[in-house]
Amino acid sequence: MQNFDVVVIGGGPGGYVAAIRAAQLGFSTACIDGYVRNGKYSLGGTCLNVGCIPSKALLQSSENYAELTHSFVDHGISCDNPQIDIKKMLARKEEIIGKNANGISFLFKKNKITEIHGWASFKQADSGKYIISVDDKGTQQEISATHVIVATGSNSRHLPQLATDNINVLDNEGALDLNAVPKELCVIGAGVIGLEMGSVWSRVGAKVTVLEVMDKFLPAADEQAAKELHKNLLKQGLVIKNGVKIGEIKNGKKKVTINYEHNGEQHKLEADKLLVSIGRVPNTNGLNAEAVGLKLDERGFIVVDDECKTNLPNVWAIGDVVRGPMLAHKASEEGVIVAERIAGQHPHFDFNTVPWVIYTNPEIAWVGKTEQQLQAEGVAFKKGVASFMANGRALGLGNSVGFVKMLACEQTDRILGVHMVGPFVSELISEAVVAMEFMASSEDLARIIHAHPSLSEVTHEAALACDKRQLHG
Repeated sequence: MQNFDVVVIGGGPGGYVAAIRAAQLGFSTACIDGYVRNGKYSLGGTCLNVGCIPSKALLQSSENYAELTHSFVDHGISCDNPQIDIKKMLARKEEIIGKNANGISFLFKKNKITEIHGWASFKQADSGKYIISVDDKGTQQEISATHVIVATGSNSRHLPQLATDNINVLDNEGALDLNAVPKELCVIGAGVIGLEMGSVWSRVGAKVTVLEVMDKFLPAADEQAAKELHKNLLKQGLVIKNGVKIGEIKNGKKKVTINYEHNGEQHKLEADKLLVSIGRVPNTNGLNAEAVGLKLDERGFIVVDDECKTNLPNVWAIGDVVRGPMLAHKASEEGVIVAERIAGQHPHFDFNTVPWVIYTNPEIAWVGKTEQQLQAEGVAFKKGVASFMANGRALGLGNSVGFVKMLACEQTDRILGVHMVGPFVSELISEAVVAMEFMASSEDLARIIHAHPSLSEVTHEAALACDKRQLHG
């Protein structure tokens, strides 16, 4: 039986990063992962294989097509009868997945990490070590570990009354693999997956209707920012209905019939495809947590403390399978931190500075507190808002919708939150994260020279606006 200092269960963005950092710190390390893509084992978890990475590939392809059909004429570029090859678009996505998965395998070899494929489960705790069983398509092996990091991620939440077949009724995997543009796509859930996948298929010709149970659109985001995104998505042709009560759903041979109530009225929608994107649930299936007494909460999450320690000595858990936002970068950071804590170091983690991004067009990104949260907490604050409409770089791009909002403490001027809607705000938000990590004030950002012309100037203007000295607004 092979013995390792550290065994990581799960090869997603939390797991593989934890394994790399543990190996860098001198621990003998193995990473067990059972994800199969197109008949082959593929590292990277949900994010790489059926989540963050392929969705961004399709978003870019669909955005290019939308620009060609609608926006390029403004640049003096015309193209008669543009066509989109969905199969080629999907092939490009698969190529990107493959390159990234191979890259993780290369990093494992470089750092001398043992890569084990199959599904892992706890067998027993024995003399300060944990025995882990690995099932590789029926072939069994056992390994032992001094430390175990559980990074098994999450699965799509399904509707209890409806089976997901990924033919007509889709989850994120099915939405990424559609081989033709549906005439009508219904999306249940106006979260990240619903909005991004709805945007993809809307841009290439599908009529998209988004049904959301919550009364407010994107309640986790700043209200002003959410309204701006909502307005622009409606302009693009998406139909978004909030406060919906979902009734009976029938999956027929060619159509899915969705009955729902909206504003007190009954409606029936017949769609070619239905995407169910109502959140995700922690994945502890097959982990056999009870064999070692690993504690789960009532929702199935592994219980951890602030340092990602479980109730068992030397067993840790990170990422989607524990509390906190289900974000790949949060999982990766927890992976690094746990590896360093195993080594006796004392790294920190601040949930308040974890950035959020939704890659629609315009993009929306935020970090820290919203205006509504600060009001509810009774925190006195000042705000600065600057628009992309007057920004030369945004105008040159042909994408000048949206704004940057900065919230700062009324007394100390320390930045408490930054909220953005607009072009490439997924990149711009990092400046706000760095500023907040270093406890910067709005004046600090206001006095930093930003390149001209650049989109980052809008962040600069928002900082200036906190003290009512905005120069271009």
